[in-house]
Amino acid sequence: MGWLDRLHGNPLNWLLEPSAPAVRALALRDLTEAPLPEVLAARREANQSAPITFILSKMDPEGYWDQPGPGYSHKYHSTVWSILSLAQVGAHIDEDERIQTACRYLLEHTLTRSGQFTASGAPSYTFDCLQGNLCWALTELGCCDERLDQAFDWMTRTVNGVGIAPVHEKNASAHFYAIKCGPGFACGINGSLACAWGAVKVLRALAALPAEKRTPLVQDAIQTGVDFLFSVDPATADYPTAPGHAISRNWWRFGFPVYYISDILQVLETLCLLGYASDPRLRNALELVESKQDEQGRWNLEYSYSGKAWGNFGTIHRPNKWVTLRALRVLKAAG
Repeated sequence: MGWLDRLHGNPLNWLLEPSAPAVRALALRDLTEAPLPEVLAARREANQSAPITFILSKMDPEGYWDQPGPGYSHKYHSTVWSILSLAQVGAHIDEDERIQTACRYLLEHTLTRSGQFTASGAPSYTFDCLQGNLCWALTELGCCDERLDQAFDWMTRTVNGVGIAPVHEKNASAHFYAIKCGPGFACGINGSLACAWGAVKVLRALAALPAEKRTPLVQDAIQTGVDFLFSVDPATADYPTAPGHAISRNWWRFGFPVYYISDILQVLETLCLLGYASDPRLRNALELVESKQDEQGRWNLEYSYSGKAWGNFGTIHRPNKWVTLRALRVLKAAG
């Protein structure tokens, strides 16, 4: 494993410890050459253990968390955030029928008939980070539903504005809104400028599509997103910000789970999934990741939702298995 030469130590045994079944299952899948039966057995064990069982224990039998409805408000205990957490820790529809129930509830209450995931129930309250996050999460959880295809279609078309009218054309069958205000990842919350956090989420979702679903429209959207992320050195995160706002320091704080805030590690994760792991434009960002490891090849939790979301994902500023797993995926892809 040449990529291990980038590390100060070998943390694989640490990640594969039986005491953390969810981390172990994903590390087996993503970092080792373990045979498929072993990977699936590990996934099954993970889905019978914390944090997956704990998150699911907080779900209402109808399929929502905290309160009925779209499930965006009441961060980070409500439905949207719980679904995102489950997807990131390796939950899967085939392992627990409650996950299927949750996915159906989300599609019925958070997705509009036009394909927008919405924070309020109305299509006007859609935005790229929410759309990308939920398209990715449902795919990662193993959800197969025609409504999810519709959500991907809306998201894909928004990237280049294909078939979507400007905000002021309210009578058009499909138009942009005050928040999702235009193509190219434009976001009203970001001063109507392109939002890199949203772009990362959209690209991550598109990267999860199998080859047979990567239509020319999808390929064009991916290329637009890749060009945007490479429009600056990703290590600088010098992407557009609303007037009067500085670049968020959270870009350099590697965390887990990852919700609407993105970090540089997620930019790398996404570009690696899209086949750019060896691109020289990632050199500085990869060096940044390497520089954050400790003497044992582990990464600290630098951004935490402790006490805000369901589950315990580690102590802030301490070596963290989840963040280490994220970093190692990137370094393995880079070779």
